[in-house]
Amino acid sequence: MLAPAPEPARVAFLKGQPYAHRGLHGPSQNGDVLENSPAAFDAAIKRGHGIECDVQAAEDGTAFVFHDFGLDRLTGEKGKLANLRASDIDQIDLNDGHGKIPRLRATLAQVAGQVPILIEIKSNDMRVGPLCLSVRRALEGYTGKAAIMSFNPLVSAWFRKNAAHIVRGLVVTEEGSKNLKGRIARHQSLWTAKPDFLAYDIRDFPSSFAASNRKRGLPVVTWTVRTASQEKIAAIHADEPVYEMPQS
Repeated sequence: MLAPAPEPARVAFLKGQPYAHRGLHGPSQNGDVLENSPAAFDAAIKRGHGIECDVQAAEDGTAFVFHDFGLDRLTGEKGKLANLRASDIDQIDLNDGHGKIPRLRATLAQVAGQVPILIEIKSNDMRVGPLCLSVRRALEGYTGKAAIMSFNPLVSAWFRKNAAHIVRGLVVTEEGSKNLKGRIARHQSLWTAKPDFLAYDIRDFPSSFAASNRKRGLPVVTWTVRTASQEKIAAIHADEPVYEMPQS
């Protein structure tokens, strides 16, 4: 009653294909493909696989596709992305000739509905509005299959209130919280988020929390599947994997 299951048709698109974690990246015949880059998304599209990507906000709230809060691992710059204006981020090159850091709107234009896309919104504080609004604006007019998700239950709650037509998910890990306090916190997050699906840590399976919610109608995708043994676990306990390994 506090977190009702979605209508099956609303979330049907989440099933039917695996999802490439931050796009299909890593070593390839053409050299290393960088995560969350246009090349990584193209590689996933060519396989017909869904895409999972990360989004965080510039200083003004503009949504950029980038995982780390710091710039130094994936670019030649230092500092935090959140401290820069959108116009400055537009000028930053990704490593190894992978182009600029893409805005979410540009990534959606690239995907163009060819495969489903899961957009993980990176927000670790209470002020989720500016980034959520930017993501909603980027999705305006997008006709492909897309969903947002976040560890922060306030993100899903924001979309439920302000953009209820967009499918929303809660990202969950039980790491360090497999106790009564952790179980209570997971239920509280569920009740706050009221998500349409769960994105669950592969290391937590089997999980009674994931299983009970899946049984009552919430699809479960699981991250991050990197080994054949994890792929077998995902096939038992989840609907689709979010992977970082070649799929057949």
